[in-house]
Amino acid sequence: MSTHSYPSKLLENAVDQFSRLPGIGRKTALRLVLHILRQPGTDVDRFAQSVLSLRNEVKTCKHCNNISDTEECYICTNPRRNQSLLCVVESIRDVMSIENTGQYNGVYYVLGGLISPMDGIGPADINIEGLVNKVSLGIVKEVVLALSATMEGDTTNFYIFKKTKHLPVEVTTIARGVAFGNELEYADEITLGRAIVNRVRFETLLSN
Repeated sequence: MSTHSYPSKLLENAVDQFSRLPGIGRKTALRLVLHILRQPGTDVDRFAQSVLSLRNEVKTCKHCNNISDTEECYICTNPRRNQSLLCVVESIRDVMSIENTGQYNGVYYVLGGLISPMDGIGPADINIEGLVNKVSLGIVKEVVLALSATMEGDTTNFYIFKKTKHLPVEVTTIARGVAFGNELEYADEITLGRAIVNRVRFETLLSN
């Protein structure tokens, strides 16, 4: 849609911002903006305030890097969670996916990315040092690697294994025999839950 077809510069600016969101084209952005214009002012104010509050007030858990309303997330502070079982994931979306399975009762560590030399992302660019420090404390007895089955995921898995193999901790990975796809967030809950339950020692994969 050309610039001159917009009847309002304010409308155009709003469409520009919405179209910057992932998966939102300009036609969808226009539909969303026009929908907002039809809503009561109080509803729009609540919508805008929720976005501002999210951006300005949301915190990162000091233990696991998950997002939280406080400095410690509800998973890390839950006394019923197994603190000796640590699941390593790439992103916050992966935490949500695994939580939805109901098959995991440990805690998490969010790396915030994967090692990808092609993209110039090395171990220092993600939270691996913090992970190793956490495991070094001696509380964690098992590290579950739940990264995507991609070259970047496998590279990161192997690097973490090398950095922790001297520590008194068992390193496992979610079952690869279960087809959960390349990205955890797209796996169905039953399949992903089965992959978590049927995890295997990472070291056994290296000998295959």
